[in-house]
Amino acid sequence: MTPLRQRMLHELQRRNYSPSTIRGYLNAVSQFAEHFHRSPEQLGPEHLRRYQRYLLQEKKLAPSTVEMRISALRFLYKRTLRRRDLAFDDLIFPKVPQKLPIVLSQEEVVRLIDSAPNRLYRILLLLLYATGARRAEAARIMVEDIDSQRMVIHIRQGKGAKDRDVPLSPKLLEELRSWWRWKKPQGYLFPSTEGHRGTDQPISDKTVWNACHAAATRAGLRKKIHPHTLRHSYATHLLEAGADLRTIQILMGHERLEDTTVYLQLSRRHLHAAVNPLEQIALPAVEEDRRR
Repeated sequence: MTPLRQRMLHELQRRNYSPSTIRGYLNAVSQFAEHFHRSPEQLGPEHLRRYQRYLLQEKKLAPSTVEMRISALRFLYKRTLRRRDLAFDDLIFPKVPQKLPIVLSQEEVVRLIDSAPNRLYRILLLLLYATGARRAEAARIMVEDIDSQRMVIHIRQGKGAKDRDVPLSPKLLEELRSWWRWKKPQGYLFPSTEGHRGTDQPISDKTVWNACHAAATRAGLRKKIHPHTLRHSYATHLLEAGADLRTIQILMGHERLEDTTVYLQLSRRHLHAAVNPLEQIALPAVEEDRRR
């Protein structure tokens, strides 16, 4: 690891960025340096502008991907290198289209879970759907976080460095007990392996992503499915079952209620609650029917 990469890593860790964000930021800076075959310390404003155009116009990356990479470079130059010669207002974020999240039906959720290729992937999919946990949150759950007396799962240091409790479903508890009897984890509920990160460390959040991808492929689901798909499905199905938005906000760990209201646009119960005006008018018969 280069000294600059080490410095940036320390700055990210000092600000308590999530493991997935740290990994993405470091990779983005590495790709930036590789593109110009020079250290970022030797590059300036014009290189940043040229690189942004390259990502959008030549690589044709999604605006959200470009936004993440620009955020990484802004962090590098502003927080790590503390460059005063850069006008960060010139390094604008591309406009990201606002799209509704992908949501699975309950039948599709069953197909997904049933298609998990191994026991670890199956329990991860069950956990994601039963708790709405983010993938990094799911990877870091410890055995002691499963409180069967209160029937809650303690989510440690989620987004925004906040803890929260989520309900523990009896079905999930049964599955988790079966997992524990088989794996006998001591610290983390999903420990890594000796040859990878060591059994004293949790699995990578990339493993959680792999679980969704592998199961979706085997299930033949055409929707683009990732861990957040199960999180969105959890919230939408809660809303359809009658849970109020404030409760869902707390369970999801949303800081703002506005982030939760998107599920109103996904809930079939709410979408069909209003009577369609077309159903309230008498339509004249078409010309063919009149002739008949």
